[in-house]
Amino acid sequence: MRRINPREAKRLMKRMGLSMGAMPDVQQVILKTKTKEIIIENPEVAVMNMQGQKIFQITGEIVEKAIEREVTVPEEDVQLVAQQANVSVEQARTALEQTKGDLAQAILLLSQAG
Repeated sequence: MRRINPREAKRLMKRMGLSMGAMPDVQQVILKTKTKEIIIENPEVAVMNMQGQKIFQITGEIVEKAIEREVTVPEEDVQLVAQQANVSVEQARTALEQTKGDLAQAILLLSQAG
C-alpha cells in the first residue's frame, strides 16, 4: 500500500467535502453524564467538517468529578416509611434522604436502628 503525501491528502479531502482545522482559544471542555463530569483542561481541539456534520477530536488533561444528585422525597413515601418502621416522620425523611429515596432500604435501616 502506498503512502499519500499531505498535499494529496488535502486534495482528496476537499474532493470528498471534508475540511479540518484547529479550534483556537479553547480553555476547557466538559462532558456530562448522569453520574459524572469529565473535564478536559488545556484541550487541543480539532474540528472536521464532513458534509455539514462536525466531528470534534479533543486531547488534554482529564479530570473526573462525580455528580451529587439532590434527592426529592415525596411526602407519601415519608408517610409510608414512618408507618412501616413505626418511627416519626422526621426520622423517616432522614432515612429516605440517606438511602437516596430507596423505600425498602430506609425501612430496613430504621428497623435495624430501633
